[in-house]
Amino acid sequence: MMLDEASPTAVEAAVSAAKFSAVQATRLPLQHRCRAFTLAELLVSMGVLVMLTLLATQLLNSAAKIITLGHKQMDADSQARELFDRMAIDFAQMVRRSDVDYYLKSSTTANDCTLCTRQRGNDQIAFYSTVPGWSAITGAQQSPVSIIGYRIHVSADTLSNRMERLGEALVWNGATSDTRSDGKPASVIFWAPLNPWASVTNSPFDIIGHDVFRFEYRYLLKNGDLSATPWYATSSVRGLQDVSAIIVNIAVIDPKSRALLSNSDVAALAEDLADYGGQSPGGLLAAWRASVDGNTTLPRTALSSVRLYERSFYLSPGSL
Repeated sequence: MMLDEASPTAVEAAVSAAKFSAVQATRLPLQHRCRAFTLAELLVSMGVLVMLTLLATQLLNSAAKIITLGHKQMDADSQARELFDRMAIDFAQMVRRSDVDYYLKSSTTANDCTLCTRQRGNDQIAFYSTVPGWSAITGAQQSPVSIIGYRIHVSADTLSNRMERLGEALVWNGATSDTRSDGKPASVIFWAPLNPWASVTNSPFDIIGHDVFRFEYRYLLKNGDLSATPWYATSSVRGLQDVSAIIVNIAVIDPKSRALLSNSDVAALAEDLADYGGQSPGGLLAAWRASVDGNTTLPRTALSSVRLYERSFYLSPGSL
């Protein structure tokens, strides 16, 4: 047999070996790709998963805080808006006459103005208005004239440090002798000087601002001056004849933040907010904000939710 001639068996064996090698070359990469993760790869994957979870948690917490702060702001804004809207209606229909009394704040205690008092802390005001109200006789009889008042109720009960509104209808028939259940004349115009701190029990005052705890006002006189007295310094008692507008400042704390404070805490916070003392426009609000920000005795969570508001109510000329 010649050397260059190969047997069929040897050729078949060589072909089979080549095919096996090709199949193995194809299978090995597939087996390599399907192998299990190493410990390092698992640790890296777990670390990435933990980081993503923490990031998602922080985002959710931040969103919840933003939503909560937004709700607190809306709660305070809604109370301030409701109060200011009610004041605007009452002030716009104020009976402004030289022969009609008012309960006003004043920097003087003149003998001829017994209802003008220095008001330290929260202010009070009462005046006659053509806003309809309910008669004190039956509780169901309307009257076109009322005595309107605003105050912050302060006491040891749970309703303390809240804004109240007086809306007492008057009987103006000029000849009535009707009396209320407490024995006072039905027409408040014949009362002794109004007691601004009357008991809440059976009181004609109603809560209008559950979380309004500070109330301060001053006068814009017709000559452009700001004053704590409702008439020119050179004038005698003139009611509101010299007043162009009443500027009101209030402080509000939302219900959730108020729950962190006791009644005494809220009262102390109100006392820290200064009375009007001749500040320029915007100065009183800035002083209040500085006082709240500088408070170190009350929880910062509650203090950060105190909202301060200011609004001017221009009075119609009326009949003087």
